[in-house]
Amino acid sequence: MGLPFQELDRRPTPMGHLVLRRRHDPVVRSDVHEIKLGDEFLMSSMFTVAEVEMARLALADPPYGSGPLHVAVGGLGLGFTAQAVLAHDAVADLVVVEALAEVIEWHERGLIPAGAELAADPRCRFVSGDFFAMADSESGLDPRTGGHRFHAILADIDHSPEHLLRESHAGFYRAEGLRRLTRFLHPGGVFALWSNDPPDERFTATLGAVFTQVRAEVVTFPNPLQERDAANTVYLARTSQTSGD
Repeated sequence: MGLPFQELDRRPTPMGHLVLRRRHDPVVRSDVHEIKLGDEFLMSSMFTVAEVEMARLALADPPYGSGPLHVAVGGLGLGFTAQAVLAHDAVADLVVVEALAEVIEWHERGLIPAGAELAADPRCRFVSGDFFAMADSESGLDPRTGGHRFHAILADIDHSPEHLLRESHAGFYRAEGLRRLTRFLHPGGVFALWSNDPPDERFTATLGAVFTQVRAEVVTFPNPLQERDAANTVYLARTSQTSGD
């Protein structure tokens, strides 16, 4: 059995204290890793089903063929989405954009269980940067190759399109912000977004104004702490197969 509670690292950031902790949960009888930013829980290894499912859904049945696939993920967290992307045989490379350099360091130091695997995979590259600012820029999500396009871009940063970690993110979720993101998707490419809230009809309509195919998938999973099922939403939006240059 692991220690009842251990704070693995704590760092001051402009957004509040960033904390990585590990605790042994008697309900699930295993160690749980958690990342907190101020009073906000960013990630818990107890609840990862929807993060993994987002990767599976985004890469399922691609119209652009069987590969090689180039993928970007906004938000590293505990690495579960990145791991699920790399489990897809057709993925040739993955760029993971993370605003908190401390989270990248935790992975590289092996303080987070997924870190050693992700850091050792030659297909995976961590980029320290603001996903939202990069999506709004001319150079895009890959600093090495300006304007690089991806077959899929996945984002898991804010709690939902309405419940934001920072108000500066709000423009991304409007039609113009999403339209700018499509510059970095191949024709037929997929944008996937994790949300902690139920499907939002207004946001789905906003996606529909930019993308040609849009749907919101509700992903349910057991919540052992409350002894009932919980649910997250995964939004999936595909660009036109004839869009772009």
